[in-house]
Amino acid sequence: MQVFTKRYRPFGRFLKELFGVPVYKIPLDAGFTCPNRDGTTGRGGCMFCSNPSFGPFADRAVPLEEQIAAAVTRLRRRRSGDIRFLAYIQSYTGTYGPLEKLQKIYDAALSHPDVVGLAIGTRPDCVPDPVLDLIQGYATRRHVWLEYGLQSIHDRTLKRLNRGHTAGQFREAVARTRQRGPDIFIAAHVILGLPGETAADAVETARALAEIGVDGVKIHHLQVIRGTALEHEWRRGRVAVLSPAEYVRWVCDFLEHLHPEMTIHRLVGEVLAGDLLAAPRWDLPKSRLLDWIDRELERRGTFQGARLSRG
Repeated sequence: MQVFTKRYRPFGRFLKELFGVPVYKIPLDAGFTCPNRDGTTGRGGCMFCSNPSFGPFADRAVPLEEQIAAAVTRLRRRRSGDIRFLAYIQSYTGTYGPLEKLQKIYDAALSHPDVVGLAIGTRPDCVPDPVLDLIQGYATRRHVWLEYGLQSIHDRTLKRLNRGHTAGQFREAVARTRQRGPDIFIAAHVILGLPGETAADAVETARALAEIGVDGVKIHHLQVIRGTALEHEWRRGRVAVLSPAEYVRWVCDFLEHLHPEMTIHRLVGEVLAGDLLAAPRWDLPKSRLLDWIDRELERRGTFQGARLSRG
């Protein structure tokens, strides 16, 4: 089998270069909710959202320290050699709460001796300055990522998704985070194939991220999860999903317009919990899709950032 050198910058490689050993993220459920669910911003949440599909091993009824210990044991059974971990506050909005609660959660997440850092998933409308100050305090001592759910740079799409925030709020949140210096690493979450969007729309999101200057991007394909508002729209024929071949082309177009120094945290979404996925049912292993992405970049003779300067 032909072996390709990666033409993008994988997050795992970045972490291994930084820490000298492989580092794996541990998804955690710290009991957060979301302002787009509790009525502060809206109710019902984003039309695609189903948190149980993201972190099937995390259980908010279990203390964080126990969630981490169980995950460490599970990963050590599967991985040989010396490894370390990032505690990932994944479920819902990991900066949504009083400072005392946040500090207690972050302290617990970092308490395991083999946890080298913290990743916090949040929304761009949930990072008031006191919260950013708190996170900066951790970032001066530990490796910290703040992961903002963006999904698209297009406000019309954010409105259709019922996101409850705008692209302008994302830009403003990133700018305020950057004001605290380089210690906090910033990632953006993006979904390709969103309702009403074209490949050109996705490229515009990539260009915007390059201009805004985030440190990393997590890319998913649009997935229709059972029980969501998105499933209702999909079953009524109002939402289309991408084929594997289409997604590979979209991802490669997207990568070509990102800054080459950005770390790529993910290229393909996964649904790991039960039979939650309604569409697309590709029935392909993630490894095969990643291989196709490698081969398409090779076929094009291109790489991450190749078209960034071409406008």
